[in-house]
Amino acid sequence: MAWLTLPVDLLSKYLSLFPDVWLTLVFGFLIVPAVFGLPFGIHKYYMKILLSIFEWTTLQMELKAKEKNHQLYKHYTSGIIVKVPDSTLKQEIQDLRHSTGCLSLDTRFELADVFVFCRKALENIIDDDVTKRFSAQKLENWNLLTRSNHNFRCISLKLLASWFLGVLIRYGVLLPFRATVAVTGIFLFVVLSTVVGLIPCTKLRTYVSDKVHLMGYRLCVRSLTGIITYHNRENKPKNDGICVANHTTPIDGIILANDHCYSLVGQLHGGLLGLIQRAMVKSSPHIWFERAEVKDRRLVAKRLRDHVADENKHPVLIFPEGTCVNNTSVMMFRKGSFEIGCTVYPAAIKYDPRFGDAFWNSSKFGLVGYLLRMMSSWAIVCSVWYLPPMNKKEGEDATQFANRVKAAIAAQGGLVDLIWDAGLKRTKVKDTFKEEQQQLYSKILLGDHEYQNHPES
Repeated sequence: MAWLTLPVDLLSKYLSLFPDVWLTLVFGFLIVPAVFGLPFGIHKYYMKILLSIFEWTTLQMELKAKEKNHQLYKHYTSGIIVKVPDSTLKQEIQDLRHSTGCLSLDTRFELADVFVFCRKALENIIDDDVTKRFSAQKLENWNLLTRSNHNFRCISLKLLASWFLGVLIRYGVLLPFRATVAVTGIFLFVVLSTVVGLIPCTKLRTYVSDKVHLMGYRLCVRSLTGIITYHNRENKPKNDGICVANHTTPIDGIILANDHCYSLVGQLHGGLLGLIQRAMVKSSPHIWFERAEVKDRRLVAKRLRDHVADENKHPVLIFPEGTCVNNTSVMMFRKGSFEIGCTVYPAAIKYDPRFGDAFWNSSKFGLVGYLLRMMSSWAIVCSVWYLPPMNKKEGEDATQFANRVKAAIAAQGGLVDLIWDAGLKRTKVKDTFKEEQQQLYSKILLGDHEYQNHPES
């Protein structure tokens, strides 16, 4: 009867070995290399394999769509209304009046002028420049993530099997590995930061604190299978200024801090995040504000100036957009960061959405749900460019300086440079924008000279 119990004995033996093998793999291949900053060396092969698989899945979907005579989904901007970005309001009104038989632009109101504004409204309803910046990018190729495919009708049995295998790999292997690394990294970071905070303020404390912070950030990057390429490292921020970057995800700060130590700025939270923040500030001079202090611009500016004036402290890392944008554009920079009067070190961050969407749509997903999506993606691949330091020019105000820095970041990252405030994600358009259009129309009807004499008209 001993042979009946043999399978049970073998199963229990293998299950008892599983935790040991698991911990050996996690610590030996992920945590230890991250602590010492050693590259594992398989990322480029991992990316090549994934790209080959994605190309194969797209080819299979195209063949299936051709068999069923279906048009494969492609994301593009609808051409129902052709925008003419170079035309002015005056030119549009003049063209409209000419098309209705009026050969001159008389300084009087014409009812037909209303159609110009109606046309602009329809353009923005169909394809505005703001709303689409707060939704995930659509991909031309399917990356075997359900959330990135809109062509289920074009999936064959082979593709379904490939997708199911991908689910098993992502949730059965990658997610547990990454969760183990993340929990270990957070635990080590909190404990070691607290211990370092007990050391007197000396160069030794600064050195050890930097190593602990870099270790923590590297573990966080490893927990997401972050594959980051840094360019122009000679332009990395120095202690005499602030670093500003475009904002796509809460991990933007981790992506940058994985390569260089920064002092972070933000609101003090509760829970696990608050615990991490309090541990960080014990060993390094980060700037956390209470909820009531965040709206006090003078207090914020004073603490930033005091921090930048101390050359022994790390450069401050700020995201002037104020909210996450989907990495297709850079929206208006808040001018407060550019009123400090110090050197600004711009950094451009560009994510590759083929391996996983890094954008955090906070109106759709909570932080925990977002992190789960990130950890169950194939990888987080991005490039970071350090731009040359910039200073405010003579006669340039804070808004102009902010726009110049924003334009440089957009150009380097291949992003669209937009003038709109990212706050429109949650708020209505300000009345000043409406009044601006009304004033432009009044100038056209009255002429610039008359309008200056009758500004209230």
